Amino acid sequence: MTTQMRAGQLNRLVAIQQRSTARDSFGQQVEAWMTIKSVYAYIEALSGSERAAAQSISTDVSHRFTVRYDAIFADPRVVATYRIVYASRIFDINAALNIDESNRTVELLASEGLTNG
Repeated sequence: MTTQMRAGQLNRLVAIQQRSTARDSFGQQVEAWMTIKSVYAYIEALSGSERAAAQSISTDVSHRFTVRYDAIFADPRVVATYRIVYASRIFDINAALNIDESNRTVELLASEGLTNG
């Protein structure tokens, strides 16, 4: 199923973040989240039936973020380690679906809350 996404629908600016490690002033290694890209997204809270279908991927999926394809979404296993920050809300990405494998639109299935730190 091909879904055409118009630019006006991608109306929420979200930050895609990746966990990284750095050294603090004492030389200790610390973990922090770093924004690797800011993208515009269409955000949907999943309905009951959509949540039931998404639970085959993860039991906690609550939102779908539709974004334009970017190279950072190329490997779904890596994308599953990212998180999304939107309006001070944090969403852990559970899955990345390259719609029709066309490298145009990606759906990020995510759960809200701090489960990955």
